[in-house]
Amino acid sequence: MFDFFGAVGGFIMAPLYWITSVILTGFHTLFGGVFGDDSGWSWIFAIVGLTLVIRAALIPLFVKQIKSSRNMQLLQPKVKELQKKYGHDRERLAQETMALYKETGTNPFASCLPILLQMPIFLALFRLLDRAAHNDPRGVLTEAQAASFGSSEIFGAQISSTFLKPEGDLLTVRILALLLVLAMTATTFLTQRQLMSKNMPADAMTGPYAQQQKMLLYVLPLVFAVGGIAFPIGVLVYWTTSNLWTMGQQFYVIRNNPAPGTPAADAKLERDARKAARKGHALAAAGDQSAQEPEAQPQPAKPAPRQQPKKQPRSKRKKAGGPAPQTKKPGSQGGSQSKGTGKSKGQGSGGSTRSGRDGSSNDESGKA
Repeated sequence: MFDFFGAVGGFIMAPLYWITSVILTGFHTLFGGVFGDDSGWSWIFAIVGLTLVIRAALIPLFVKQIKSSRNMQLLQPKVKELQKKYGHDRERLAQETMALYKETGTNPFASCLPILLQMPIFLALFRLLDRAAHNDPRGVLTEAQAASFGSSEIFGAQISSTFLKPEGDLLTVRILALLLVLAMTATTFLTQRQLMSKNMPADAMTGPYAQQQKMLLYVLPLVFAVGGIAFPIGVLVYWTTSNLWTMGQQFYVIRNNPAPGTPAADAKLERDARKAARKGHALAAAGDQSAQEPEAQPQPAKPAPRQQPKKQPRSKRKKAGGPAPQTKKPGSQGGSQSKGTGKSKGQGSGGSTRSGRDGSSNDESGKA
């Protein structure tokens, strides 16, 4: 029976050994050129690189987890109404609650997906490191790489050592392992506390979902603290790095896309209001500065080219300007009459012709 389950477990873990070891050796090759192939720091940074790759691959599941947690929070008032209505009938209450979750597309177990999917990777790294310490390579690790991985040290402590089974300097191993256990426990607690204190509405702080979150807030760190003393230092580095990633990723999501009616949503509204006020002050200052600046003087227009007046007939000039005033000189009237008389006498028909022309000119001016 045990052989059967062992064979099934080996069949399931074999691909995980292969994936984990490929990523691990790839990063070790990268950092080995900096710290040396047998340096413990090259293996520690390779574990950090492995953690970042796995967490980046789990981002879609993390987004689904955030959405599911938000829906669960927003549905708490409706769940309370169902509890008041069907509190006497637990079977009917469970049916109505699951129908509500199905109607809104909420999966109560989605919040556990990232942790559940990380556990096989966590176990694969644990077994990979443990087997390497016993010269039993798994995945694509060679015997030389497994020996280097199992015996590498940081601060005088082997990364395959645990708090309970220290290898190397006893005091150094236990101090380093204890610090990493505390860091892993603290980051687990702060991540869950961040979710409850900032991204949960006030009406969701009571009820079964809130009780479940509070239980996880205190139970999970305790579980990791108790189990962490049996984890190798390399595995503690993996889990602490994963918790730091979760905390930073969750902080970004809560800050930029908080659930409605939560302290994080109120804080975002205040930040947006301050940003809008600063932008408004900046625009007002820019407007005042532009108003204080002297206006540009318009350039003088070039004079239009002078046009020569067209020559007009005398009749039009008289009509437009009127007859020019004449200054009478003494004796001018008699002289002109005598002159005109002389012309009429001396010229004869010529005088009549001129008078005819004058008459025609008067007719033209009258027509005009």
